[in-house]
Amino acid sequence: MQRIDLHTALDQIKPVDPARLAEVQARIDRQAKPQGSLGRLEEFARRYVAITGREAIGKKVVFTFAGDHGVVEEGVSAFPREVTPQMVFNFLDGGAAINALARHVGAEVIVVDMGVDHEFQPKDGLLLKKVGRGTANIARGPAMSREQAVACLESGIELAVSCKEAGVDLVGTGDMGIGNTTPSSAIAAAFTGLSPDRVTHRGTGIDDASLRRKVEVIERALEVNRPDPEDPVGVLAKVGGFEIGGIAGLVLGCAAVGLPVVVDGFISTAGAMIASELHPRVRDYLFAAHRSVEIGHRHMLERLKQRPMLDLEMRLGEGTGGALAMGLIEASLRAFREIRTFDEAGVEKGADQ
Repeated sequence: MQRIDLHTALDQIKPVDPARLAEVQARIDRQAKPQGSLGRLEEFARRYVAITGREAIGKKVVFTFAGDHGVVEEGVSAFPREVTPQMVFNFLDGGAAINALARHVGAEVIVVDMGVDHEFQPKDGLLLKKVGRGTANIARGPAMSREQAVACLESGIELAVSCKEAGVDLVGTGDMGIGNTTPSSAIAAAFTGLSPDRVTHRGTGIDDASLRRKVEVIERALEVNRPDPEDPVGVLAKVGGFEIGGIAGLVLGCAAVGLPVVVDGFISTAGAMIASELHPRVRDYLFAAHRSVEIGHRHMLERLKQRPMLDLEMRLGEGTGGALAMGLIEASLRAFREIRTFDEAGVEKGADQ
């Protein structure tokens, strides 16, 4: 397998060809329907075909990145960190929400251990990419070293390259890590400049007192670490997570090798933010799956200049929203392939068409 480091990946990212986008849209506009009448489905098809040069999706993969977080000791989650490895086993056994929804759309689920505080044995469907057994407590210092942050990014890039070489047509991101909405909120605050109370919500369902504590913990993390938004790798190292770094690397890598990537919810979008801050053309390859209930997600999507495909009041993560969005992209491509043009269908085009 070809190996691409971070700098090489960044050098390889190119904008999607606007002429190709226009060419695909012209085909859609000739179809036997009022122009624009399929709304955003037309956008999904236009972008997918322009990115890939293909009109159908074969293999789909959702990568669910897992990692633990030292900040859990501050009481920011309703669940203990032991739940992270327990949920990894549930993913591998096919019993989680992401497994059910991925089966619905015909996508494979691959779990990536980026930093779970547990030593897993090799198993089908599990990639062992562990950078550390959980991050350090961001309320007291950096989450990880800069070298570890780069290692996370390059592990994600490696997965994107492997997908390209294996003929994967569509990639999705997902996450699992008790406490990971806290570093995600810290990343959102660092890049948007908004105060933590405007980008921090209940995560696993914490009560009001725990939410206030969570906001205070993020304020402390930002004060202690002082992440510089002009240094995205530094932001990841100071207030991020191993699984967030893996997601960021996967998104970067997909842009570098020309693969569309469906970004799930709040935590996945934190990874996509890091990737986008490293190279703005990453956005050309993103499909924002849905709008999370987490209040900071709207601000993150605005920063990324992305419109969510769905708004189903979801807040689970794992890649669940991404799996559902994959089905919409497939539907848009079926319409692209199968709706005849006015000429093909022998339908007279109206004067206003």
